[in-house]
Amino acid sequence: MSSLFSFPAEDVATSPIKREPNAMVDFTGLTCPGPILGAKEILDGLTDGQVLLLLSDCPGTRDDLFAWARQTGNEVIYTESREDGATAYYLRRGRAETMSAHVRLDLRGVVCPGPIVEAKQLLKGMRAGEVLKLVSDCPGVRDDIVGWAKATGIELVTTHETGAGVHEFYLRKR
Repeated sequence: MSSLFSFPAEDVATSPIKREPNAMVDFTGLTCPGPILGAKEILDGLTDGQVLLLLSDCPGTRDDLFAWARQTGNEVIYTESREDGATAYYLRRGRAETMSAHVRLDLRGVVCPGPIVEAKQLLKGMRAGEVLKLVSDCPGVRDDIVGWAKATGIELVTTHETGAGVHEFYLRKR
């Protein structure tokens, strides 16, 4: 069963973590390509920068959605597993402006706490205001980086999921 709910418009283009979506659609119980077709229909009605929350329990949605988003100029900015077996996909219409980084640290394949340890070392040698781009596919890295940034005063400028389980974080040294 699918349902659609609308939320007040909110600019989430620069949000480092998920925020209230502008629209939500529940496609649990619907098989592919239903969730992708539904996402397209809803995103077409949103303006650039607005976010759609799509719920799906179809196993093919993840790969299909990331591929579709890349091809259409949209962006999957956040995913989370839910207790009911569905996955929540936060999709932004259009793409956020590209952030430039002074240093890039690609730690795909490195397990936690490796990404934080390496980022901390690199940030020590950087000047205030400089930005580190950290790329990681460690399963717990999203929550770890958000908590670490809050605890240390590092500014988490933005983050998004660039592929299935791959996250990019832009961290500014203060």
